[in-house]
Amino acid sequence: MKVAREPVVQAGLKLLNEVGLEGLTLRGIAAELGVKAPSLYWRFKSKQDLIDEMATEVLAGLVPGLVNDGPPKGWRAGCLNFSLALRAALLRYRDGARMVGGSHMRDGSLYQPMERILEAFQGEGIAPSDATACLGTVYSYVIGFTLEQQAVLSPTGERDPRYALEAREQRVDAERFPLTRSIGADLFDGYDERFERGVRMIVDGFAASLARPDQRPK
Repeated sequence: MKVAREPVVQAGLKLLNEVGLEGLTLRGIAAELGVKAPSLYWRFKSKQDLIDEMATEVLAGLVPGLVNDGPPKGWRAGCLNFSLALRAALLRYRDGARMVGGSHMRDGSLYQPMERILEAFQGEGIAPSDATACLGTVYSYVIGFTLEQQAVLSPTGERDPRYALEAREQRVDAERFPLTRSIGADLFDGYDERFERGVRMIVDGFAASLARPDQRPK
């Protein structure tokens, strides 16, 4: 029996929240749908093939919000809005950042909002190559930041015992590494504030590099 793409992808995203990326299997998804596993292989050749489709579905969900808000009010606002929307989408799913990072997108759904952001760069005289360098850095930052956050906190906000602040303080020698020991709370708390601050630092740094020809992205 052939199974349509959409039910399989939705079942995969549901199961992802229950078992995580490592526990996700085509056999488990087939059981969730009430079909036999071989019926999925005619559509998805491998687990990675399915993950690519799931990642595409997650990123496609960004489009309505980014487009319906109208053109970004400048490239800085465009970068911030994109980063916030992407992080929120990744956090909706257990291992969301691991799933999306490195996956192959199956359609061009993100091209429309991306075009609007690039137009905002262009409107301020910034070349596409420079704009791409900035957006690529922001995208990588979002994936990496969210990956680390999801390693520490569960989808329900519970902290992995390995990252308990008390345990870290015991591991780090206060006499030898006083500064390192003091930043524990900064590393594993206040994620929302730290995330936005990081994006603004990237954007500000990019803007400063444009003012210095020797520092411009190649």
